[in-house]
Amino acid sequence: MQRWDPFSDLRQMQDTMDRMWRRIGTTPANAGSGPEIEAWAVPLDVTQKGDNTVIRASMPGVSPQDIQVSIEDNVLTIRGETAKEYQDEDETYLMRERRTGSFHRALRLPDAVDPDRVEPRYENGVLTITVPKAEAKRARQLTVQVGSAPTTEGEAK
Repeated sequence: MQRWDPFSDLRQMQDTMDRMWRRIGTTPANAGSGPEIEAWAVPLDVTQKGDNTVIRASMPGVSPQDIQVSIEDNVLTIRGETAKEYQDEDETYLMRERRTGSFHRALRLPDAVDPDRVEPRYENGVLTITVPKAEAKRARQLTVQVGSAPTTEGEAK
């Protein structure tokens, strides 16, 4: 005999849903490419510093040679790949949160940026991309003239 618990089915359903949500981030990037390639999003911070937009992407364990940064039609794309780690045949994961495989992230940039002066730098697992504002789009300081406005020839004085 077992005591009836009206919430046991709900807890079991919640556990099943929790497991499903944890797996969503580890689906194959392309259905036909095999389970060894996993898609994952690169976490970004985007800030404004003066006339520059600064994008910081966390990429721990990614070799700088495996990172590509490109801009096309004002879309900044970060692509890369991390190597799959070796696993012993007698080793079984109990929990796996570190991601391996291909990744990419695309970010639309404002129209006022200068794509020719973009500077990507990688240091201590963080890719920092500095995107300067285009010279033509920067705010200009105008001098206020004192006195009467200039007149044109046809105006009466």
